[in-house]
Order: sequence, then structure tokens, then C-alpha cells
Amino acid sequence: MTELVQQDAPARSSRFRRFAIIAAVCAVLALVGGIFTYVHFFRTPPPPYFASDADHFLFGSIGTEETDGIPYWIWLVLPRIFPEYLPAPGGYASLGMLSKDGHEMPVGLSKVTIGFERVGINCAICHTASYRLHAADPPTIVATGPAHQMAPQMYVRFLIACASDPRFTADTIMAEISKNVHLPASDRMVYRMIIPFTRRAILRLRDRDTWMNSRPDWGKGRIDPFNPVKFTTLKQPIDATIGNSDMVPLWNLNAHAGYVYHWDGLNTDLREVVMSSAIGDGANMKWVDRDYSHWSDTDPHTMSSLRRIQNYISTVKPPAYPLSVDATLAAAGATVFQGECASCHAFGGARTGTLIDASEVGTDPHRIAMWTPASADAYNAYGNGHDWKFSHFRSNKGYTSVPLDGIWLRGPYLHNGSVPTLADLLEPVDKRPRFFWRGYDVLDSARVGFDSSSAEAQRIGTPYDVTRAGNSNAGHTYGTTLPPDKKRALIEYLKTL
Repeated sequence: MTELVQQDAPARSSRFRRFAIIAAVCAVLALVGGIFTYVHFFRTPPPPYFASDADHFLFGSIGTEETDGIPYWIWLVLPRIFPEYLPAPGGYASLGMLSKDGHEMPVGLSKVTIGFERVGINCAICHTASYRLHAADPPTIVATGPAHQMAPQMYVRFLIACASDPRFTADTIMAEISKNVHLPASDRMVYRMIIPFTRRAILRLRDRDTWMNSRPDWGKGRIDPFNPVKFTTLKQPIDATIGNSDMVPLWNLNAHAGYVYHWDGLNTDLREVVMSSAIGDGANMKWVDRDYSHWSDTDPHTMSSLRRIQNYISTVKPPAYPLSVDATLAAAGATVFQGECASCHAFGGARTGTLIDASEVGTDPHRIAMWTPASADAYNAYGNGHDWKFSHFRSNKGYTSVPLDGIWLRGPYLHNGSVPTLADLLEPVDKRPRFFWRGYDVLDSARVGFDSSSAEAQRIGTPYDVTRAGNSNAGHTYGTTLPPDKKRALIEYLKTL
């Protein structure tokens, strides 16, 4: 028996060594696999730092990439694979996206690495304007201006149309990516994994946003900013309300201290407005918690991204009117403004920055009906247990009487963007245009606004029909009975604000 045990010992030792080798190999493979998984799917280096506050606003991250970001190389090639789903040639520029020299990404889009590079949206996608004096001019980009040329709904629908196409496959997309870059083998393997995942994620977005199909299109320069939040983040029942609204400027907000925010004054605290806007764009609670933890930092390298944005939009000034102004006529217009407009639209006016009851102003009521008391309560409860918890959301029955700084760059006018120029706004409702095109950025210097009727405006813009629900151009009849000479003087003065 002893001899048999002695003979079996080498066999046991050999089996143990083989087991140890296998275990070691498995451990190494697990380690390598873990490192690979972390590096290619979860590694999150600091986002790009922009020395300029303006560039941070235009291209910096507000935390939308992790949840709603599109893998960079997929995003890059989609317009080349699916040009038929864009409104015109030109790639993403056909949707109104702007480019700035020296920057890879369009204005309003950020690129950060979370395992792989991802593209997300930021505040500038809705709050950066462009204008030209003549059709042949390059556009002048105005950070914090209302993005009257941008079509966010068309961007989302382009992504959905691409994902709905059977050509949205790893083979097709990888072949197109290879025309730009030779990715390492590991990255090619990762992209073959994430392409079908991206397709499924975009199709889920399609299913989530089917409520949009029963409402008028937003078109260029407009967005329904709160129904998406109401129906998804806040989990409110889907209703028939229409929140389509014109983009708003985000400049000079220190001068707006004490005023209400948004077209219907649904919040009175600027910090909450900035943070909730990031959440509405797709930032998740984990990112907001991390960002808010740096809210009090003073070093721009470590400061909260959203705090840096708030600081910027609080101090940046609107641009001056870029053409000459008739000083004599403008002086006469200043007198008209003081008598007709100042109480609601001048800084320090008795009603400036307050709510004007819908029954008085008479403009389209759909936006007011959209933001319900239950929605306000849900947003105030949304951050329970977090340091940044909201408490200033509310539901109102009127529209904000906004200051008119930079008004020359804020057309079309009224909260739903239903009146193309200031001259049209001073006309009785039955004489205002009933159909025009939005999104063309050549200034109409005579009527103050943008060209909304030329052949080029029709080619580039999106149609606006005031008979559609939520699109009414009624109301705000102040100044409509002025004689023509006083209207001309008033418009000349408004150029100077």
C-alpha cells in the first residue's frame, strides 16, 4: 500500500501543477479581460479643458454623453451613409449646426471619453445664434444667442431614421469608418460590439418619443423643452399638450436678477434653471452629484461645469447691432419706447421680468397649459436626498415680460416664434404673416429680424404655419395702433438695445 501511495504522489503533484497553471492562466485572462473591459468601456479621463469660457459653453460637457451619447466614429459617418435622411446636402450643417475654426466638433456638441469617445449635446445647441449681413458673408457666431437656425428635433429624427434603416450594421459602418481612420484591432472589436447596441438605444429613443408625432413639428429655432422631461424624467402621464417654444438668449443674466426664467416663468432660481437644463438634455444624477460637488471651486480647471456656464451667461453681453443706426430717428424712438414699452420691457420697468396674465397678453396659450402643477411638484421632488435638490419650480397662467437686450438678434418673435420681424409685431394680428420660413440667418435690416420669405430662405428654412396648434401669432397688440412714423422710430431705437 505504501508503495502505491508513493507511486501516486508524482501523479498528484503533476495534476496540481497543471491545475495551478490553468488557474494562473485563468487569472491572467480575467485580469486582461477586466483591464480590456475597463479601458474600452468604463475608463473616464477628465473631459477636455477649454481655457475660454465661451469655448467651454460652446463645446464643453454637461454630462449627457454617458446616458445619451453617440459613439464618435458612428456619429461621424452617419451623414455619409444616410444623406437622404438629412434635409439638404452638407451633413450636420444642414440641420443648422455651426462650426468654429480650430474646433473639431460642431457648436453644441461635446466629445468625451467614457471607455470610447462619445458625442453628447450641451447648452449651446439651443443657445448659439448665427447671422449674416449678406448671403455671401460667412456667418457670425454668437454664443448664448437664441439658435434660430438649429433644428434639434430634426437631429433626433435623423438619428432615428438611420437606426431604422437595415443598413445600420457593423459591416456597413465599419467600412465607412475605415475611410477615415485605421482603428486598432481592439477598437475595431469594440465598435463591432457597440454598433448594434447603439442601434437598439436609438430605436428605444424612437419608441420613447412617439408622442412627438401627434404634435406640430418644432422646425428650426424651436424646441419643446419640457414635455420630454415631463414624460420621461418626471414620469408624468403623456397628455396632448404642446410646449413648442422659440429659443431664448442666455446673455446678461446678472441684469435679470430677480426676474422669472423661461417663457412662462416656471422657475425663479438661475442655479436650478442651469442644472435642470442639463438634466433635461440627458445628464444623469450621478454626473450632477459629481459636478455639483465642485460648485464652490474657484479654479476653472476644477470648477463645476455647470457653475462655469452659469458664471459665463451671467456676465456675457449681447452683441451690438452690426449696421449703422439713424441716431436722430432712434432718439425719437426712445421716447416712444418709454411711453409704450418700458414698463414691461426696460430694465427696471414696473412689470419687467414678471408674469403677464394670458388673458391680457393674448398670445398662444399652449405653452402655459403644458407645464402643469403636477409637473412642477414632480421636479421639486426629483432631487430629494441630493444636495442640489430643486424647490423653485411652479406652474403659472401667464408669460414673462422679458427685457429686450439684443432684441435685433432674437427673431422670430413671441414665445412661440410666430412673428418673423419687429415690424410685423407692430402690425394688427390680421396683417401679420400667416406663413413664412424659419432658420435662414441673413438679417432683414429694414424690418428687423431675419429674411423669412426669399427663395433662399425657403430652401434653407422650415415652414411655419400660424394655423397649426401652438403656432398662433395672435396677441401682444401693444403698439399696433401707433402711426407709421412712430413705428419706424421705435424699430430704429430697438436696434440699439
